[in-house]
Amino acid sequence: MKNNKKQGYLASVLLICAMVFTSCIVTSQEPKSTDIVISKDMKWSDKMALTIMKRHPEAYMIDDAKTPKWDYVHGLVLHSIEELYKKNPDPRYPVYIKGYVDSFVENDGNIKTYDLDNYNIDMVVSGRLLFKIYETTKEEKYLKALQLLRKQLTEQPRTESGGFWHKKIYPNQMWLDGLYMGEPFYAEYTTAFENGKQLDDVAKQFELIQKHATDPKTGLLYHAWDESKQMAWANKETGTSPNFWSRALGWYAMALVDVLDYFPKDHPKQKELVGYLNSVSAALAKYQDKSGLWYQVTDKGNKEGNYLEASGSSMFAYAFAKGANKGYLPAKYKKLANKAFDGLTKQLIKVDADGGITLTQACAVAGLGGKPYRDGSYEYYVKERKKDNDPKATGPFILAALELGR
Repeated sequence: MKNNKKQGYLASVLLICAMVFTSCIVTSQEPKSTDIVISKDMKWSDKMALTIMKRHPEAYMIDDAKTPKWDYVHGLVLHSIEELYKKNPDPRYPVYIKGYVDSFVENDGNIKTYDLDNYNIDMVVSGRLLFKIYETTKEEKYLKALQLLRKQLTEQPRTESGGFWHKKIYPNQMWLDGLYMGEPFYAEYTTAFENGKQLDDVAKQFELIQKHATDPKTGLLYHAWDESKQMAWANKETGTSPNFWSRALGWYAMALVDVLDYFPKDHPKQKELVGYLNSVSAALAKYQDKSGLWYQVTDKGNKEGNYLEASGSSMFAYAFAKGANKGYLPAKYKKLANKAFDGLTKQLIKVDADGGITLTQACAVAGLGGKPYRDGSYEYYVKERKKDNDPKATGPFILAALELGR
């Protein structure tokens, strides 16, 4: 009897020890915000990534989200952290990314909170996170989730000339934002699973927006183009929206440098895309402020209400640096990218008490149409609210820092 009691006691102790040990292993894998130390000697890329992880212990909390949502801002920031991991293999980074993906992707490949029937191209970009996770785990659910997002692109409504609508609720409209939201995923998917057979269609999206949204005088591209010319914001002759918004141009420039990763040099459309990148970069270079930054409304300088804006400036720094690093752009663009990055770190970054960093002067959101109606006027863009460490600025800031080795 005594032996039985002793054995039972020993079994209980061993079970408790095993539970403690297991819990230690689990917690050591998860980035705890209290454990994150941000030293002043770190590179800007790590400082920003760790700041985001410290402020948002679960990745779905990025952008101060209170409940989990499959969203483009999370895709942007987590993609930048995925790129950072290639340069600095800190094990906390992939755990943080996979935590986000696993809170949405179900066993049948369904993605919680995502609704295919909305045909919202913004929802495709987070799918970029699935490629590496599927490649690493070979779990079928990630492949099914990839296929679900690919299905959206197959069925996405198009303008008569073949351009993806930005959303089902915005008929006949292509927005510059949409090129970043859809095309890098589309290019990677068709390369990985379809032998690149849809790369011509990827290029076509750029051809259409380049042709219809480019202003012949400045070389800049308007925020959006309505092929039907029915929208109140649309120019009745050209269908373009009335102003140049730096972040929209930033989405476009980033989309170009990212899709080019999947276009072989001998692909008939590769040179065309490199040409678009050179064209938009040359136009943007003319509007770079002496601070190295760009204004919210790109061509309006220090007109009353306009301001030097963090997200567009970070996006241009990234596109210029990557474009120069890859040989798509002349070397001088690397200097312009460094000048932009200096402007960001000297003028718009604040260092917090815990060593974390805050990027200020980022436009929180801007769009066209909808309710309340957004008319695309100069006043509209400069009056939209600003947000510190907005993910549309922090993600590209990390990407720019990586390309510049900073």
